[in-house]
Amino acid sequence: MFWTYLRRELRRRMRQAVFIALGLALGIGLVITVTSAASGVQNAQGSVLHSLYGVGTDLTVTQPPKKGSGSGLSFGFKQQIKEVRSGQIAAGTTINDNELENTQYGTLTAGQLTAVSRQQHVTAATGALALTDLTVSGTVPAINASQGGGGASISSNFTTNTFTVDGVDVAHTSPGPLSGGIVTAGRSFGQADATANVALADSSYAVAKKLTTGSTVAIGNTTFKIVGIVRVPQGGSPPNLYIPLAKAQQIGASGSAKLANQVNTIYVTADSSSNITAVQQELANLLPSATVTDASDLASQVTGSLGSAASLANSLGKWLSVAVLVAAFGLAILLTMAAVARRVREFGTLKALGWRSRRIVGQVMGESIAIGIAGGVVGVALGYAGAALIDKLAPKLSATTGPDTPATSASGIAGKLAQQVSGAAVHTVHVTLTAPVTLSAILIAVVLAVAGGLLAGMFGGWRAARLRPAAALAKVE
Repeated sequence: MFWTYLRRELRRRMRQAVFIALGLALGIGLVITVTSAASGVQNAQGSVLHSLYGVGTDLTVTQPPKKGSGSGLSFGFKQQIKEVRSGQIAAGTTINDNELENTQYGTLTAGQLTAVSRQQHVTAATGALALTDLTVSGTVPAINASQGGGGASISSNFTTNTFTVDGVDVAHTSPGPLSGGIVTAGRSFGQADATANVALADSSYAVAKKLTTGSTVAIGNTTFKIVGIVRVPQGGSPPNLYIPLAKAQQIGASGSAKLANQVNTIYVTADSSSNITAVQQELANLLPSATVTDASDLASQVTGSLGSAASLANSLGKWLSVAVLVAAFGLAILLTMAAVARRVREFGTLKALGWRSRRIVGQVMGESIAIGIAGGVVGVALGYAGAALIDKLAPKLSATTGPDTPATSASGIAGKLAQQVSGAAVHTVHVTLTAPVTLSAILIAVVLAVAGGLLAGMFGGWRAARLRPAAALAKVE
């Protein structure tokens, strides 16, 4: 009897049922679309963050450069400039200076790395060196002393080039800068490569520079052979080349100081996500001057349209979907109560025939839930359509990561190098925004649909339960 009456009433009031269902569907569809867009933004942001310090890394430890140490860039070349200006290097002499420099962070010792790995909730800690290769090449021009030393003339006769290099512990690649990488050609590092002159090239850099397995590159005046091409997760800002950590420590420098047994980045994995904050505090106590960074800290440093999209999805989008959903629920409740008011004679007559108030309330709630479920089904379809439109029409988002380094006022070759190196610490990447519709989003839609039907049914049933048989008889013509 219940299902027969339900089917007949929904068919008899089809227009109203469709109108209520569509209202709920619009609200639910918007919730799914916004939820999927927010999930897509989080995935894009997570991809960028994971690529910054390796998938699986929970924390990174870096040391700020010592005050007054300078960037250490072009140390050998600045000495050559002095020799050129003093006449010690003759005009026409070719200079090709190639140095591997620590330009971004201060250094951490092997003892500090060991201490980090021994902390209570740390399961793995791996050291690495993030370095910049600086190349200056050209021919020494004739210097006219009347031109004040010929600074401008010297600058115009030399070209500069920079690229980034990561020294990787080949015995412990995870966590670390290579833990999220996928080798697309050749091979990765092996245990035998610890002191070998071998390198991996980032896939994008390899394409730009036409590098393949077997190619050779000069890093810090040392020739390395490319043994593999590696690709990091989408949206990352990887170094251009990877070399064994021992070789980076051997040929790298921080100004005039060598980097033997030193690193400038420590990648840390905690034993549980719930202990990340505790580990961060432990490391801060262990290394008071160091910077201990987790994913949320990095996320706050991501700027550009990706950051704006994340803010929009997390604030305006969610509030908009909540407002539309409340409006849809309110509309369903009002229309259901209005429908009950128009069915006074029907419900009064049923009461006169012996129907209990509980049975009438159940009938009204059954109709409302059925309408809510129908609205939920349509809402899921609308949500999928909205997500598909985002996938197809959304522009690429940009994400800028890294410290905000002020522009240098230096001139000449050293100034040009300083500008290039300061920019090397700042990465702008482009990320394709997608809006994946997850199972949780669909479950939310189902819950909202049933909740909408229940609310409308409760208010409508409450109105129906208050009707008396006399009210129905008074309206009989």
